Amino acid sequence: MSALERTEDLQATPSWFPLLNRELSWLEFVARVLARAEDPSLPLLERVKFLAISSQNLDHFFQVRVSGLKAQVAARVSIAAPDGHTAEEQLRAIRPPVLELMERQGGVFEKDLLPALHQAGIQVCDWEDLSETDRRNAHEIFHERIFPVLTPLSVDHAHPFPFISNLSLNLALMVCEPGKDSPHFARVKLPALFPRWIPLADQRFLPVEQLVGRNIERLFPGMDIVACVPFRVTRDADLAIEESEAVDLLIAIESGLRRRQRKNAASRLEMLALTPERIQRMLTEELELEADDVYRARTLLDFGSLWQLYHLDRPDLKEPAIPSCVPPRLARSRGDIFAELRDGDILCHHPYESFHASVEAFMAEAAEDPDVLAIKHTLYRTSGPDSTIVRTLIQAAESGKQVVTLVELRARFDEEANIEWARALEEAGVHVVFGVVGLKAHGKITLVVRNEPHGIRRYAHVGTGNYNPQTAQIYEDVGLLTCNPGICADLADVFNYLTGYSRQQRFGELLVAPMSLRQRLLDLIDNEARQADGRIVLKANSLSDPELIQALYRASQCGVQIDLIIRGICCLRPGVPGVSENIRVRSIVGRFLEHSRIFRFGSDARGPRYFIGSADLMARNLDGRIEVVAPVKDPQLAERLREILDANLADDRLSWELEPEGAWRRVPTARDLDLQEHLIDLARRRSELDATPS
Repeated sequence: MSALERTEDLQATPSWFPLLNRELSWLEFVARVLARAEDPSLPLLERVKFLAISSQNLDHFFQVRVSGLKAQVAARVSIAAPDGHTAEEQLRAIRPPVLELMERQGGVFEKDLLPALHQAGIQVCDWEDLSETDRRNAHEIFHERIFPVLTPLSVDHAHPFPFISNLSLNLALMVCEPGKDSPHFARVKLPALFPRWIPLADQRFLPVEQLVGRNIERLFPGMDIVACVPFRVTRDADLAIEESEAVDLLIAIESGLRRRQRKNAASRLEMLALTPERIQRMLTEELELEADDVYRARTLLDFGSLWQLYHLDRPDLKEPAIPSCVPPRLARSRGDIFAELRDGDILCHHPYESFHASVEAFMAEAAEDPDVLAIKHTLYRTSGPDSTIVRTLIQAAESGKQVVTLVELRARFDEEANIEWARALEEAGVHVVFGVVGLKAHGKITLVVRNEPHGIRRYAHVGTGNYNPQTAQIYEDVGLLTCNPGICADLADVFNYLTGYSRQQRFGELLVAPMSLRQRLLDLIDNEARQADGRIVLKANSLSDPELIQALYRASQCGVQIDLIIRGICCLRPGVPGVSENIRVRSIVGRFLEHSRIFRFGSDARGPRYFIGSADLMARNLDGRIEVVAPVKDPQLAERLREILDANLADDRLSWELEPEGAWRRVPTARDLDLQEHLIDLARRRSELDATPS
């Protein structure tokens, strides 16, 4: 039964334009992720990983979506969501499915994963499980490493209630003087520099809150400890910045980060079921929360911390590493990618094909080639201090090349890292720009300008994923390497728009948001509606834009066969009689995060058109971000994209289907095809075939 069926607050909107609620659709996605943790056929630590991911997804949901709804209520915003429901109605509807998810998380952890971990030699201990030797060792760890760092904060007339930072783990205490019955509230923050799971000998671990709790009297000598329980607060993660009034966007973002650390409103309070009511009342009053904002867990707070266990060196409990396959034509390029691109475009499919041997190699060659005059690049999210992409850009600038990097400072949760990178790039001589006021620069694009015997030639990369070598190993993405003059000319115009005062609105090859992407997609959908053999396949992370959904409904009513592969949020209702009976929606949740956006328009008989790019099918992407979507015209590359989409539609191991009322059900097994294993095998065979001597 779906969240919509369980909740009286959200009834279906009129049948002429049926929409599913965005927030409940996201929670359904979290449930699909959690189902991976519940799957006993997966390696044990993979199940642990998916439990951690489901917990982090809920954290993100409360930081962004729930906080946004609560802000609407506080501001008395009366405008309803596209599905017709107010912020108050959505907040009421959210709580039941969240409670169900928490119950499932606690159940799979306690009943399945803990016993299995113990059997595999990884023991997650309670204090009561420890031997006397272990307890002595744990006490020693506390006294030597933890106690010196802790700071108890009391609350009384002289000490105001302390600020509780976002997602920090804390202990709430009631303490009183011996012989008195007037306990006082105190809080101890467990700093993030401590591991959540304190390692003991032989892969045994103790939760840090238990270790501190068992030694808490050291922080309150001479006092009676009446209660000591962990709690966690979630706060609004959005930056409140009025860009039109910001003289310097970098300074504005830094200021906003400081405000977020101190001021953003709380949206959720997590505590254990055994927490005394007195502590709950104190926390809810001070945090200005309601009873429905409190979520009590039965076993553990923050399953996201289980990533620490996943990173144990236990390959026997994880999926085997995939082979690092090099795209065949790049394997033959012998260090001259530019010459290979002059012979035709190259499509890269990560993680099945090596990011290092394709995108990073393209960037590195551009940095080292003396004939390259300029590199222009967007940086939305990247990896840590060892980012090869950033080092490459710095190397290029230091060698005298003109290097321009657009650093998107407003990439949520990566703002601080991007500020650091921006400064490092500027110090190396890179021209760093921070985007367009009012728009996030989300496009994944690189343009290389090269001086060649017959004049200037430009080379480009357009991708669906971030320039992040770490996520490229676990996110499924596609990218196009090309020297197509039309695409490169359009990219030059996009960069001029991003860095200067250009107001370019028309592009010859590219679909660019917010200028042309929405209308071009609507035109492509409507064109299929006019065909007797209309066919549309769209693969994206999310679909929530009402205008695009209406266009797809119209196309369905005209007989167009439509398949939607939507990993996360989907507000379209498939299979509604007279509206969407020709639309099918599936979601694939597997080992790799399905992240690519691939769009197909056209039947086999007419010859389909394929596009790839950075944009999801959401209003924020179409109207509030710089997005770039490129056509893939080379017949061989188009066939590769067809192969990918066909495999997505054939999968019956990782796929879920969306039913009209909003419930998701597993696709019945027929072919026994695991999409991601299939693509691993295809990449391996393609690489082996290329390596075979002719």
